[in-house]
Amino acid sequence: MIFVDEAEIEAKGGDGGNGIVAFRREKFVPRGGPWGGNGGHGGDIILQADSSLTTLADLQHRRHYAAERGGHGGPNRRQGKHGEDEIIHVPTGTLVFGAETSELITDLVEDGQTEIVAQGGIGGRGNASFATSTFQTPRFAEKGEPGEERRLRLELKLLADVGIVGFPNVGKSTLISCISHAKPKIADYPFTTLVPNLGVVRVDMNRSFVAADIPGLIEGAHEGAGLGDKFLRHVERTRLLVHMLDVSGLGERDPIADFETLNRELTLFNERLSALPQVIALNKIDVPGAKDVARRVSKALSAGDAAIYQMSAVTGEGVDKLVYHVADRLEALPRVTAPIGDEVVRFVVPGAGRGWRTEKVGAGEFLVSGRPVERVASMTDLDNDYAVRRMHRRLDKMGVLRELKKLGAKAGDTVRIGKWEFDYSDDVE
Repeated sequence: MIFVDEAEIEAKGGDGGNGIVAFRREKFVPRGGPWGGNGGHGGDIILQADSSLTTLADLQHRRHYAAERGGHGGPNRRQGKHGEDEIIHVPTGTLVFGAETSELITDLVEDGQTEIVAQGGIGGRGNASFATSTFQTPRFAEKGEPGEERRLRLELKLLADVGIVGFPNVGKSTLISCISHAKPKIADYPFTTLVPNLGVVRVDMNRSFVAADIPGLIEGAHEGAGLGDKFLRHVERTRLLVHMLDVSGLGERDPIADFETLNRELTLFNERLSALPQVIALNKIDVPGAKDVARRVSKALSAGDAAIYQMSAVTGEGVDKLVYHVADRLEALPRVTAPIGDEVVRFVVPGAGRGWRTEKVGAGEFLVSGRPVERVASMTDLDNDYAVRRMHRRLDKMGVLRELKKLGAKAGDTVRIGKWEFDYSDDVE
């Protein structure tokens, strides 16, 4: 399957079903009262984390998602059917941003974790719901509320316990193929690996961890050199880094300089990466003369906190010791958990504490925005005079008409609420 770690989708919650105007019509029941049922609620768009997925490729083939709308109410006070939710499965480690604002909406890091990203509209009430002792024959009903529409940007940061980093051709893919069932492409040229490879490493009956080899890291990676800026973010989720160095002595590269350069790139990309614990793996010791190079490198890097292991991913020499050490280190490190509190920005309704705002946008033109007033307008049957008068009274109780008057609105001026337009009037019936 193609590896895709970014996608953009449009999500629309289901519209609420309309309530209806109906009256009880039965034999021996003269003057039957209002009997119109309520509409059903629209379905939600829900993102659900799924640990069996490792790519956002499916979302590139289908970009538009809409939940089922609610059913309309019926006579005899019949309730409309609620719309089905649309559940979109995404890999664990998926971050969800508002496409226009770039604000983080949610971070799905736990298998099965869900988030509603576009709510369905509530169902409109039938006329039976408005009957009172003093208002016995309401001749209007509410329309269903439109479902929320969101344009979302999804970004995947792989959830791996261990990130295997190193310059091209140091043996990262060979190592992950050796310690897991991953089958990466392996060849003797730079940038053979074009996408991160995930593999589950079984240490013993009760222990395992997930490792990922991170491709494309070279000097300048944090600025986009090689493939670095595309894949460096996948290192951010790891708890431990295995830093691989080529000690074969066959190339022109200096493993000590490579170690310092790559650590500098990690720091420049995200300072948190420089604080991640590391294990240094000196690879290709099966090559003649490599062990002498490995001793020199070990001596030079021994002053740091990282454990150093000599190994050969081709022959398997030293690999078991490396794997057991990594497993032991992971047991003492905390796992990635879902962010809480202020770390996640939820959708914000336009307006201040009351949830709406008014503004003058031109000569004789005014705009009222905010979900509470938009909901009132969207659920009003504008072809029904009774319903329109009721909407007018509700806007007056909310203080909207008073605010418009303060802004200089006069009878006949145009007032826009969402996609609806009205003539202003301060005469409340």
